[in-house]
Amino acid sequence: MGMSVKLLENDAEIPRLCPVLLQLRPQYNHDSLIEQIQLQRKEGFQLAYVEETSASGTTDVLCVAGFVIANKLAWQKHLYVDDLVSNETSRSRGAGKLLMDWLKKYALEQGCQQLHLDSGVTRFRAHRFYLREGFCIASHHFSIENLAKES
Repeated sequence: MGMSVKLLENDAEIPRLCPVLLQLRPQYNHDSLIEQIQLQRKEGFQLAYVEETSASGTTDVLCVAGFVIANKLAWQKHLYVDDLVSNETSRSRGAGKLLMDWLKKYALEQGCQQLHLDSGVTRFRAHRFYLREGFCIASHHFSIENLAKES
């Protein structure tokens, strides 16, 4: 009973996380999301999630984070969170905080000096959460979303 954080260990666990991840990444369907995650895992992408076990023994995924550990000139060794989403049916129950605390601890254990993420400009509830968790708004992220069209 209660919530715990798990680090994804094998691809067989991915389908359990898909319903929550699809809430953040609706451009995928179940199968294409699994395929993309498997591809990224070959390049160092990791997934951690909060699972809650009820008194009856059933488990639910409450929150998921996808991240990489990398080295960059600007940030040195760091943990970068690509995806962080709480299940819309279980928000404001502490799962996001539990997972963020785990990410901070894991980053330190891996020798990271920093933790980074980007957030969509209209995700105001997420921004409040990140600011409460000690993040600062350090830069603007610029992108060209259709590079082929620009050339």
